[in-house]
Amino acid sequence: MPGPLAGIRVVDVTTVMLGPYSTQTLGDMGADIIKIEAPPAGDIARNLGAARNPGMSGSFLNMNRNKRSLAIDLKQDAAKEVLRRLIATADVFIHNMRPHAIERLGFDYAKVAALKPDIVYVGAYGFGQEGPYRAKPAMDDAIQAASGLASLFKRQDGQPRYVPSALADKIVGLTVSQAVLAALVHRGRTGEGQFVEVPMLETMVAFNLIDHLGAGAYASPPGKIGYARASSPSRRPFATKDGHVCLMPYDDRQCRAFFSAVGRPEVMDDPRFATFSARSKTADDFYRVIGEVALEKTTSEWVALCEAGEIPCMPIVDIEDLPQDEHLKAVGMFQPHQHPSEGETVLVRSPIGFSKTPTSIRRHAPGFAEHSVEMLRELGYDDKETAALLASGAALAPEEQLPPSTLGLQ
Repeated sequence: MPGPLAGIRVVDVTTVMLGPYSTQTLGDMGADIIKIEAPPAGDIARNLGAARNPGMSGSFLNMNRNKRSLAIDLKQDAAKEVLRRLIATADVFIHNMRPHAIERLGFDYAKVAALKPDIVYVGAYGFGQEGPYRAKPAMDDAIQAASGLASLFKRQDGQPRYVPSALADKIVGLTVSQAVLAALVHRGRTGEGQFVEVPMLETMVAFNLIDHLGAGAYASPPGKIGYARASSPSRRPFATKDGHVCLMPYDDRQCRAFFSAVGRPEVMDDPRFATFSARSKTADDFYRVIGEVALEKTTSEWVALCEAGEIPCMPIVDIEDLPQDEHLKAVGMFQPHQHPSEGETVLVRSPIGFSKTPTSIRRHAPGFAEHSVEMLRELGYDDKETAALLASGAALAPEEQLPPSTLGLQ
C-alpha cells in the first residue's frame, strides 16, 4: 500500500543531517527522493561514525533510506542541465546551502520556479536572510550556542554545555518536513508553489522558548525568563538503592499519591508543595525531597510503586540497551534488513502510524552515484548522451553497479 506522499518527487540537495533526516521522513511517507551528490565522494555523512565499508556509515544508513543517489558535478554546465531537467519533473526542491552559494550555482528560487512554477522550494540554512547573521555558516553546535540552549545548563551547574545529540539538526529537519507538507496542501488547494525558508536559529529559538520564555511573554516581565522546573539543578535522574530512575509526580493527585505511598503525606501540607502553582516556583526544593526519598528503594521497586499509582516513572535506559527494550521490540522499532553492500543491517523505522497509507522502507540507503544511470535514462538521456556525461565527469556512476536497492516492501 503506497504512503501518503506517493507520487510526490523531491529533489534533495542537502548533506549531513538536517536535510537528509527531513527528506528521509518524506521518503518514508512514500515520496520519491532524488539525492543529489557531488564528486568525489558525495554526502560527508557517508563517513560519519562507524562504518562497515567506506562511504556507508551506520548514521548514513539511518538518514538516507528511501532515496536514489544521482551524482553530478554542478560546476559543469552539462550537470546543471541534468538538474534542470530533474527539477521540471519535481514537486519539491530542498537545499541546505547558504543562499549565496545556491544562487551562485544558478538554483535560487527565481531560477527554479522559472523551470517549475508550482514547485515547493525550501531553503534550510543557519540564519534568516533579513538579519545580520544571514551569511554565517552554521552547524548544530553553533545553533545550540546561539539559540540559548547551551546556556540553560549554566542554571544547573554553572557551565554551558551542548545537548549530547545533534538536537538542532533534527528539530529543524522535522520542521522542514512539516513546512513541506503544509506547502503541498496549499499547492493542492490553489495550484501555487512557493518559497519556504526554515532557518536554524529562528527555529530553535522558537522551540526553546515554548517553555523557557516564561515571564518574558509579558511586556513588563513579572519575573526571570526561563522555566524554573526544567532548569532546576535538582532536576536529574534520582539515585536509587541500585541505580537511577525518573520519578515524576506532576499534578496534585500524583503528588499526593506518591507521598502517601512512601509514608510521607505531610510533605503535601507544606505550602511550598501543596499546589501545582507553588511547586512550579519551588522546583529545587521539591526535587530535593524526592531525591532523598528515592534512595529508600530499588529502581524496580519504584517502577512497580509508581505504576500502581499511575505516576510517571521510568528506569534510566542506556542508549545501547534500546534495541532490547520490551516495548520497542513489541512495536517493531528496530527492523532487520539485508543491504546489498552492507549485509545485515538494523534500521529504526518511522514512528508515525497511518491507518490507510502506512510508512514503509522501500529502498536501502543508496551507494554513492548508485542511481545516476537510472535517473539519466528517466530524464530522457539516451545511451550516447549518458556516456558523454559520464566521460566528462559531469555525472558519475559506480564502476560496477550495485544490485537494485529495493527491499520489495509495499
